[in-house]
Amino acid sequence: MRDITPDLSRRNMLRSLSSGFGYLAFAAMAAQSGARSAIAQAAGDDAASSAALLPRKPHFPARAKRVIFLCMKGGPSHVDTFDYKPDLNKRTGQTTKVGRAGGVAKLLGSPFKFAQHGESGLWLSELFPHLAQHADDLCLLNSMHTDLPNHPQAFTQLHTGSFQFVRPSLGAWTLYGLGSVNQNLPGFVTLSPPAEFGGATNYGSGFLPAICQGTKVGGQQLPGLYAALWKKDEEPGPPMKNIDNPNVSRQTQRAQLDLINALNERKLEHDGHHPEIEGAIESFELAFRMQSEVPHVLDMRDEPESIRAMYGISGQGDRFARQCLLARRLAEAGVRFVEVTAPPSWDHHRLLGAQLTKATGEVDRPIAALLADLKQRGMLDDTLVIWAGEFGRTPYAQSIDGRDHNNKGYTIWMAGGGTRGGLAHGATDEIGYEAAVKPVHIHDLHATILYLLGLDHERLTFNYAGRDFRLTDVYGDVAHDIVA
Repeated sequence: MRDITPDLSRRNMLRSLSSGFGYLAFAAMAAQSGARSAIAQAAGDDAASSAALLPRKPHFPARAKRVIFLCMKGGPSHVDTFDYKPDLNKRTGQTTKVGRAGGVAKLLGSPFKFAQHGESGLWLSELFPHLAQHADDLCLLNSMHTDLPNHPQAFTQLHTGSFQFVRPSLGAWTLYGLGSVNQNLPGFVTLSPPAEFGGATNYGSGFLPAICQGTKVGGQQLPGLYAALWKKDEEPGPPMKNIDNPNVSRQTQRAQLDLINALNERKLEHDGHHPEIEGAIESFELAFRMQSEVPHVLDMRDEPESIRAMYGISGQGDRFARQCLLARRLAEAGVRFVEVTAPPSWDHHRLLGAQLTKATGEVDRPIAALLADLKQRGMLDDTLVIWAGEFGRTPYAQSIDGRDHNNKGYTIWMAGGGTRGGLAHGATDEIGYEAAVKPVHIHDLHATILYLLGLDHERLTFNYAGRDFRLTDVYGDVAHDIVA
């Protein structure tokens, strides 16, 4: 048999590893060591000599330890889901002024019925019958607003706080501030993120250390991932691209790593401090450790039938159901921040009744199951679940039976993680067009999320280009009313 590693030179070892597991973690860890002093500064202690992403104490006692972000790309219609507007229904067909030019459009009441649920009496649409059973766990923010009504800019601002510049994502800031719980897994995982609306910027690390960026799982790269990791009668497909090198045994990989590390350490002795090389050493080590744990976490074949049924596996919204279940497994295994992007589009410029019914039908049962699953495992209290799109929809009609973009007022919700369940915070005006009571801007939302994680958004900074940057720029107020 041919010897597949005849030349143990530095160049050949790097080339061999880059085609296998090493490539997976390198992009996320190349700058890890360079981040140590900055992370130590943010954490308020001397962590420069320890691993960059070891768990660190928050600024103050945290309500939440981890985040599951359910991202609804496209802009869900708040007046048809979580923002009950009886006055809008009464005024259906009446004209209203639109925009600064003084145009007019006809108001469109919701075709869906609303009812109060739970002991809190929270108003929810009939589109969410399963989620309605968890009304007392939901904290609705009915007065959200953002800067622009365009998908790319608003989606990027939702994730990074900025629509103009490349900035670190919310998940990256979370990881930067708190570190990782499980050193054998990425601290930030994004499931099937969209390629459009900013692409990798939405889970990138920006000017933060590259180790803080999200690890992508699924999407166009692995379209059959969720089916491959479920069928009990078949061997699962590759759980994550480049997680393993089928041409090299673990023993040989260990020998390769030891040689590369020795060469790198020799160069460090010669050059002194070299963050890129130190980061490369640790990137290979993490990737090597990931081989043993990642396949187990992603292989969902051991989940019982009762869990399958609860999430709605193999039913309507099968793919999103698998993603929600995988999110729970990742969170349970110690991943700090998990983002799940719902497969259906929420950009309903026409055919609102049919399209919104389809979209909510795909996510209602899985989301309700996720909340129930977290609760029965004792995880909901310290897991912050966020449901949000980049903006809402207009109360007036577009294309007769659709709605246009609306950034002036919309709804998101949170559950668990120290939020007050059964609460409707703030309000839009009587027709749902503009935030009118206790408005919450994207910067306020980010400040509040960090607060629930025990982080002061004004203290969590990173010095870049001579300035201390933060997720909320120079803005942001914590919405203390929603904190339990």
